[in-house]
Amino acid sequence: MRARALSAARRRELGRRGEDVAAAYLERIGMRVLERNWRCGDGEIDIVAGWGRTLVVVEVKTRAGSRFGRPLEAVDARKRVRLRGLGRRWALARGRTGRIRVDVLGVLARPGGRWFVRHQRGVA
Repeated sequence: MRARALSAARRRELGRRGEDVAAAYLERIGMRVLERNWRCGDGEIDIVAGWGRTLVVVEVKTRAGSRFGRPLEAVDARKRVRLRGLGRRWALARGRTGRIRVDVLGVLARPGGRWFVRHQRGVA
């Protein structure tokens, strides 16, 4: 039996919950979440976090299964470069200087309310 695709509303809810899980994970490992869902004319940053003096731009990809590929596979090289540019724009808008790093969090929702997080650091 083939898995059914999620409705748009369920995808949004899954994404929102995945970002909540990701933010909690980042705080648990010692990062400080500075902002969520920052938008500008060029795009959106899911989470902006601080790790010491480093600004970390975090892309969160949440999936309920692997039908459409693993979450981390969804962020290609072009998207990583764009995220770095968005991080520079965020920092400029806030008068922040210093190192910028791009991380990707793959969040997998499993039956029974279990969540799994994979963290790729420094992808761009």
